[in-house]
Amino acid sequence: MKITEIKEIAKQHNLKVGKATKSELVRSIQEAEGNQHCFASKLSAECGQHSCAWREDCD
Repeated sequence: MKITEIKEIAKQHNLKVGKATKSELVRSIQEAEGNQHCFASKLSAECGQHSCAWREDCD
């Protein structure tokens, strides 16, 4: 997913976009949605959220 799309999703959750990185934005969105905020972190391999919308881009 492109950063512009992620910024739009973040804005829909009333999150401040500013100069946040893609990973920071996705984690903020995950947290706002009540999910584990593990995108592209060392927790991502253990998150168990196989239907996560961010799974394809997760490292």
